[in-house]
Amino acid sequence: MLNSRASQNQHVQLTQLSWHRSDVEQTLYFAGGRFTRVNTLLTFLTGLLLACSFYLLLMFLPFPGLRSKFFDQGVIPYATVMLAAWSLAILFFKWRKLQMQRQCLTMSIVPDDPGFVLSPNTVEQVLERIDHLVDDPRQFVLMNRVCIALANLRNLGRVTDVDEILRSQAESDEAISESSYILLVGFLWAIPILGFIGTVLGLSIAIGEFGSVMSSGGAGADALLPALKQVTGGLAIAFDTTLVALVFALVIQLLMTFLKKSEQEFLDHCAEYCSRNIVNRLRLLPFHQNET
Repeated sequence: MLNSRASQNQHVQLTQLSWHRSDVEQTLYFAGGRFTRVNTLLTFLTGLLLACSFYLLLMFLPFPGLRSKFFDQGVIPYATVMLAAWSLAILFFKWRKLQMQRQCLTMSIVPDDPGFVLSPNTVEQVLERIDHLVDDPRQFVLMNRVCIALANLRNLGRVTDVDEILRSQAESDEAISESSYILLVGFLWAIPILGFIGTVLGLSIAIGEFGSVMSSGGAGADALLPALKQVTGGLAIAFDTTLVALVFALVIQLLMTFLKKSEQEFLDHCAEYCSRNIVNRLRLLPFHQNET
């Protein structure tokens, strides 16, 4: 029996999930955000690196028409690319953190013995097992939810409250997940706005150039031809900046939608896990049957 218990403890130690060693932000020496929240400074620096790499790549691509859309249209494309790159960095780090959170779903936090009963008397066994499985339960959505419910069961001894606490914590986790997308939603609003600003600036340039030529008193095709070139140049700025902004916004919106769907599915799996491993293992012992 002792050898079996030692072997089980060794197995638990080998499967331990360390937030400090596994969180992608912690490994890069930045303060890791809780659950799937990301570090703003890290994502900004990563986005800046991505934006610079993008422009460096454009310089070597044999597509002069594509380069002109980003280099020759004023400052708007630079700002658009920066916000798009920052958004992609946020999505990447959130995806990595979500993958780490999913690993908790494969862990068994209660003994495999079918006769095990979860009650105020056995809560400590489960909490100790969680402490062996992860180094900081507060940083993991599933483990934090279970620990809050079990702490209530241990302190108050009210078995009937556990299910309600788990549902309440599930709603809180969904709110935290939704709030982690606030910055990204702001960027998705700002990127098309930048494109529309570029449109207004381009049209303003085109109309201004055309008006200046017309007011100079020139007549005939020889005078209008340079003016038309200035007009088309302004229109190029107007439409190119809008095109770039809308394409980036579309790509980021699709990626965010897929990520939010994946995160919502993870939260649903957490609820199923708690129902299967916590709620279904609860039992009203004889001295608790009078509880309400």
